[in-house]
Amino acid sequence: MRYLPLLLFLVATVGGGLLIGAANMPGPWYAALDKPPFTPPDWLFAPMWSAIYVLVAVAGWRIWRLSDTRGAMTAWWVQLGLNFLWSPVFFTLQAPGWALAIILALFAAIVAFIVLAWERDWPAALLFLPYGAWVAFATLLNASIWWLN
Repeated sequence: MRYLPLLLFLVATVGGGLLIGAANMPGPWYAALDKPPFTPPDWLFAPMWSAIYVLVAVAGWRIWRLSDTRGAMTAWWVQLGLNFLWSPVFFTLQAPGWALAIILALFAAIVAFIVLAWERDWPAALLFLPYGAWVAFATLLNASIWWLN
């Protein structure tokens, strides 16, 4: 029973991310876009996001179980909402400019979580570093696609 909240964080984060991804597949519109030469192969995105979602869930659970972490938990929920919003805006609405605004806010929320979590639970903050790096790269990719198209 001690790890039930961790399981719930994993289900919400990994499951939610997989559902959002499956409901907002890239499709022919994305395939036809001009992309920068550093664009990763399509097959890389699902395993990267799956691994990142596990790290995000564990970090959220670690902070949630502590007292007086409202700021960090708020940043955690904000980043999750922005993360889940990005794919529908980019792929389904086909709006890379709006998606760029969302991913910039997402990156800011990730940095805020890292800063706010660091003093209370530095391992939780460290779990967000790969996420921050991937989203920084994804921001560059999003901006490049917006610029090229």
